[in-house]
Amino acid sequence: MDLEVERETAPARSSAAGGLGRRLLRLLGLPVLLILGWWAFSVTSESFYVPTPPRVAQAFVETWFSQRLFDDALPSIARLLAGYALATLIGVGLGVPIGLSVRLRAAAEPVLEFFRAIPPPVLVPLIMLLAGIDNGMKILVIVSGCVWPILLNTVEGVRAIDEVLSDTCRMYKVRGGARLRHLVLRGASPQIMAGLRQALSIAIILMVISEMFASSSGLGFTIVLFQRGFAIPEMWSGILLLGLLGFGLSVLFRQVERRVLSWHWSHRA
Repeated sequence: MDLEVERETAPARSSAAGGLGRRLLRLLGLPVLLILGWWAFSVTSESFYVPTPPRVAQAFVETWFSQRLFDDALPSIARLLAGYALATLIGVGLGVPIGLSVRLRAAAEPVLEFFRAIPPPVLVPLIMLLAGIDNGMKILVIVSGCVWPILLNTVEGVRAIDEVLSDTCRMYKVRGGARLRHLVLRGASPQIMAGLRQALSIAIILMVISEMFASSSGLGFTIVLFQRGFAIPEMWSGILLLGLLGFGLSVLFRQVERRVLSWHWSHRA
């Protein structure tokens, strides 16, 4: 009897192990190939600016598993999240009424298109003059770039709400907060989440840019400091940390997106 059970469960274990192996290969295959290619190039190259992966890994541990984690990395992440959260509140808060009102949308569209066309890094000197050079300036720089994809996607998402659902809510007298929560925000949530995903990558870029101007701490400042001091492995370790930060935030956002849009994916399936 035990032998028969073992024979039945052996293929299941083999299939599970094979599936896990394929998932690991898909996840790690390309990064491993890139690291091997980088390693081969750095070993054969005589350039001082292309250190080997082990040297960068050593610099990463020495640099970021130290006081710099608390002095530079964590404050940068805090400013990133604060700017991203504020841009989300502004973008969704303005996008919903603009999307609901035809007249308001017609009046606001030229202004929105004008400000959206201005590259956010150009506004850094102006924001420095208006807000100083402290944390408020860095957060405002992040907001100035992140708010537009959130705002415009919210407007388009609200505009695209099914008219049949709107008429149904009107018929059953669903108004006020209930209509906003169950119809407007829920119906526009796929577009809103798309804008939030776009804004996340913009937030990381602007976080670094804001710390390269008149700053004495942060990831952007530290990377420039290493570059000017020709601490090349340490500079590469800062770039590696930014990549890992972006990857981690993307994975976390994907989990939040799946939870928020679970109804949407099940409906499509």
